[in-house]
Amino acid sequence: MSFMQTVDQRMEQALASGDLQPIQFYVQPVQAKDLDFRVCWIPALSLKQTKTPAGFPGGPTDPNFNPFLPPDPRLTIGKLGDYHHVILNKFPVCERHLVIPRVTFAEQRSVLQYEDFLALSLVLSEYAGLGFYNGGPEAGASQRHLHLQWLPAASSNPSLLPFIRGLDKDTEQQVQQQNDWCFDHAFVYVPPTEEAHEYARGMYQAYQLACKKLALAPDENGLMPPMNMLIQDGWLLLVPRTQERCDEIILNALSFAGMIYVREQEHIDWVKEKGVLQVLASVTN
Repeated sequence: MSFMQTVDQRMEQALASGDLQPIQFYVQPVQAKDLDFRVCWIPALSLKQTKTPAGFPGGPTDPNFNPFLPPDPRLTIGKLGDYHHVILNKFPVCERHLVIPRVTFAEQRSVLQYEDFLALSLVLSEYAGLGFYNGGPEAGASQRHLHLQWLPAASSNPSLLPFIRGLDKDTEQQVQQQNDWCFDHAFVYVPPTEEAHEYARGMYQAYQLACKKLALAPDENGLMPPMNMLIQDGWLLLVPRTQERCDEIILNALSFAGMIYVREQEHIDWVKEKGVLQVLASVTN
């Protein structure tokens, strides 16, 4: 059985048992300086704070509970490389939404290592899609245990691709910026490859380059400043963060891939009135 067949089988079982929340959402498009964003209301997001125990992947933060040591067997797909598990996100934003935690504990704001990029590249190199990372609670992370996430490519899913317009694929391992974005960020291009180790090395170098450009360095405890990272089709995007939310809207990495998720339906109109770029800038500057 292939990796993705195993994912689908476990997803079907977890949905049937109630261990995986069904996907239900409502989306409205929003334009911002010729860039296409969407605001998505997912009713299940409110369950994270009201009807479920703390500590599920993507659920409420609880410093005394770690959902990844060990990971829930009802959501676990298996090992991904030597240093990571791969599990289903209990509150998925789409089908096949995967969480990739380290096998041993590390703080979510730890410096990412080559092995983290290798785990993500094992999926990206074969199945493409979008890899992302919420570096700390100010960046939308709800768990302390270091983990990355992955979404498959689909027209209804968040994507970096609309936001690389005007960027240069011929300029490898150099920092570029999206001119319409009024906040600090760094894009770096690495040619994608089906060879996971090679792709991981390139992305690890791109991460280090972006951190240097944005002056993101570990503190005295070895922890990085809050940030969001996204990787898709050879593009790595790094965005420094200063706070978790704009008013009541919690923003994570997927907000910078064109999709802002909200817990209440009335928040859709609030985001549209505020302006998407203004919402993003408010949590980055």
